Amino acid sequence: MPTFSFQSLNLRAEIGGNSYALNLNGTSILLDAGMHPKEEGPNALPRYQEIPYDSADAIIISHSHLDHIGTLPVAQRDQPSAPVYLTAPCAALGEALLHNSVNVMSSQREELGIPEYPLYHHREIDYLRDRWMIRPYEKPFSLDPLGETGTTVTFYDAGHILGSAGVLIEKDDKEVFYTGDVSFQGHSLIKGARFPDLDGPDLLIMETTRGADERPTDYTRADQEKLLAKSIRNALEAGGSALIPVFAIGKTQEVLTMIDHFKAEGLIPEHTPVFIGGLSTKMTVIYDSFSDSTRRHRPNFEILRDMKVHTGNKRRRAPIDYKPGAIYCLSSGMMSEKTTSNVFARSFIQNPANSLLFVGYADPATPAGAIKRASSGDVIRLDGTHKVQLNCSVEEFDFSGHARREELLEFAVKARPKKLLLVHGDPDAVRWFETKLADALPGTEIIVPQPGAKIHF
Repeated sequence: MPTFSFQSLNLRAEIGGNSYALNLNGTSILLDAGMHPKEEGPNALPRYQEIPYDSADAIIISHSHLDHIGTLPVAQRDQPSAPVYLTAPCAALGEALLHNSVNVMSSQREELGIPEYPLYHHREIDYLRDRWMIRPYEKPFSLDPLGETGTTVTFYDAGHILGSAGVLIEKDDKEVFYTGDVSFQGHSLIKGARFPDLDGPDLLIMETTRGADERPTDYTRADQEKLLAKSIRNALEAGGSALIPVFAIGKTQEVLTMIDHFKAEGLIPEHTPVFIGGLSTKMTVIYDSFSDSTRRHRPNFEILRDMKVHTGNKRRRAPIDYKPGAIYCLSSGMMSEKTTSNVFARSFIQNPANSLLFVGYADPATPAGAIKRASSGDVIRLDGTHKVQLNCSVEEFDFSGHARREELLEFAVKARPKKLLLVHGDPDAVRWFETKLADALPGTEIIVPQPGAKIHF
């Protein structure tokens, strides 16, 4: 009897540490190998123990954010015969991210007393990198060069970050599509998703990140960009600077491209210096290296070359100096402890002439989350030792890298899958999709996968 099953290896049914196991009639595939950002040590790992040692035929990575690729070396250690399939930009960004994670975990071993850190090492990444198989978009490839398993995979541009992919898997007349993280509209640099026209796939695995977010009906990205430009200009005219906390992969390059547009359109002074720091510089170098080989709104535009961005002191790891009349795009986006944006904020947020501008999500438990909830004059705890009064202006903008819930709903309804799995979403987000899809797709079985439970299709 043929067996087709899906199993979530996530710790909980929520965002974080994404990894899923597929059994396609004897072909075993691991989808993503993430690290949970809210857990520490071995608790940050997916439930890899659910999969027998060296039983996977392949590992497929959708994109290079930490919650999708952060424990790939551990997954490869457990599945030593499985090749890893991913796009070329995903491999380049992922390799840099994993090496950075070793550095972070090595520091946390001493600071937080986590003896299991680092979960993997630099040499191990270099060794395991040889098993990474680069595949382009929209060109089907077989998981078995000899064709014995008959399993075919095709990557489709997901528009989320550089190299992100939706994954179509086909075997024995069964069709599975995994959206990964997707943006149908794209952003200032990267074009939006180019997914296939699905027609009744057996299984659709769909992200639900923004299910609880209700945007105003008159929302437009162009309006948000104009508001961001105005806020930057206001800070400069007040004699201060603008700090924009950004994620190193995706958000940094998106915001820098917007700033370049603002200068070209005269919305902010052309001579305004722009500083980046932390991991963002290395990731922007990688983004630039694919400027002529990926789908972009501005082909051949290279951020570091064409914008003349200041990248700080390359010879020594030193704090970035504050200057009035500048823009600082610093990671991390959530201003986590010891990151460049957090350290810079110690003096920055005390100055009432400055503006702190948030362009992405921040977990409520992070310093960025605390600042978003705070009022002017409140004292903010940036880390274990630094408490700073919030005197600068704080503003938020909506530039999410994830598809709007209405777009995902439309995608699912058009696809008409036999079974639809709602993943990568917190409970309130998933509930919105469950309610809407129950009405829109009465013939589809809609499931919220629980960790460990096998779902047959």
